[in-house]
Amino acid sequence: EGARPGETAGQTAARLLEEAILREGPDTVAAFIAEPIHGGGGVLYPTDDYFPLVRQVCDRHGVLFIADEVITGFCRTGRWFAMEHWNVLPDIVAFAKGVSSGYLPLGGIMVSKEIKETMDSVKPDDRWMHAYTYSGHPACCAVALANLDIMERERLWERAAKLGERLHAGLRAAFADHPHVGDIRGGKGLLAAIELVQDRGTKANFPADRKLAARLQAEMVKLGMITRTRPVVGPHPAMGDSVFFAPPLIVTEAEVDRIVSITRDALKAVLGA
Repeated sequence: EGARPGETAGQTAARLLEEAILREGPDTVAAFIAEPIHGGGGVLYPTDDYFPLVRQVCDRHGVLFIADEVITGFCRTGRWFAMEHWNVLPDIVAFAKGVSSGYLPLGGIMVSKEIKETMDSVKPDDRWMHAYTYSGHPACCAVALANLDIMERERLWERAAKLGERLHAGLRAAFADHPHVGDIRGGKGLLAAIELVQDRGTKANFPADRKLAARLQAEMVKLGMITRTRPVVGPHPAMGDSVFFAPPLIVTEAEVDRIVSITRDALKAVLGA
């Protein structure tokens, strides 16, 4: 929507971002925040030209670029951080979840040298102080350090890349011609999804009252797999019922294959196809 002739989707989106910044006034826009791969919205992958263009837009107008790597960070996508796929360096990176593999809660941010030096240049009495009761909890930090040691020692980013390729290939082989699978998303590490539609030709979604996502999730649990689903949010082009896949980085090849087979069996049980 809003594309000009000859534009890629990434070029259109970056242009619309720049137009929004100019419309509001660059001096009023502090930062642009984005997930490298939109997780909760359906594991939505950007085009490869999008984030390099976003970086250029932000640089042109003095807008900070903040990457939300809470889902994608720490080897999930086959790199330490997903923005590496596009050789884009954000000004700020928000992280959590993967830094401790969920054993204990921990989140944080990384900032560029320029931002750090700017903060350091402010006199202590002039700084705005903000903290949480449990900030820097030593047990959580110890878990994170141990977790990072394991990731480095076992080179889990390489494992995620290799098994992510197997997962994506398995999903394509199983569902590329399925009458009710409208999209298969993946290809960067262990983060993938399938979107379900009532009609492949028109991309028409299933009615919300069929509760397809919830029924699929329940069937998968019966078959031995716990995963996340997302219910349809409205008629096409709104997102249809979706099934997410984000297995642990230590998943085996056999388990990846079982994920695909359970998904296939659950779809057959719920949809009869």
